[in-house]
Amino acid sequence: MLLEGKNAVVYGGGGAIGGAIARAFADEGARVFLAGRTRAKLDKVADEIRAAGGRADVEELDALDEQAVDEHADAVVAAGGSLDISVNVITHGDVQGTPLLEMSLADYEQPVVTAVRTTFLTMRAAGRHMKRQRGGVVLVFGGDGDPVRTHPVGGLQVAFAALEAMRRQLAAELGGYGVRTVTLRSGGVPESLPADFAHAEAVTDEIAKTTMLGRPATLADVGAVAAFVASDRARTMTAATANISCGALVD
Repeated sequence: MLLEGKNAVVYGGGGAIGGAIARAFADEGARVFLAGRTRAKLDKVADEIRAAGGRADVEELDALDEQAVDEHADAVVAAGGSLDISVNVITHGDVQGTPLLEMSLADYEQPVVTAVRTTFLTMRAAGRHMKRQRGGVVLVFGGDGDPVRTHPVGGLQVAFAALEAMRRQLAAELGGYGVRTVTLRSGGVPESLPADFAHAEAVTDEIAKTTMLGRPATLADVGAVAAFVASDRARTMTAATANISCGALVD
């Protein structure tokens, strides 16, 4: 197993992306600590992991709460002995579909503020333990790309660009301590769209058309790459991106 003996924190672990990553981590032997604001969703993922023979812990947590994030990271280390993998895939609250010239400041800055604050807090909490133990992996999800021509995305791309800058800086500061940082760069994962999303079919078709493989990434694809990148088999990868866009984003 790729992650045997590892302790992994997944912020937003009750969501579609977070759940897929958490299940993949557990399948590869990691003990998974799921954190998020909705207990029922976290419990559902945890139950699925346990039913498959994996290990999962659940904590109701607001990633904007500085003290709570720090205390949770400490609790993970107290329970598992280390904090080896950290990934933040919480919802940023981005407002899409409204042209920039018609958008309010609050709606535009919402994903930027949420992404930067929660990523800083979770990176810092994990990084402090990883620096001390001289090893660990911080994964970022998203990755910026070319401007979207067919659909207004508000501050989404600004948020992704900010996370890339943060991830690069963390790599520079903690690389000497054996800590790696990698972004999973996605062009969109249709399976993560809410079940009640009115335009799901149209968005899925649009994402597929932008890819070179003629199909978008699945949730299972995301989890598989995340598990590999978090493992020691990817120990040469840091300050880098893993492109999982099926060719929608060109490096």
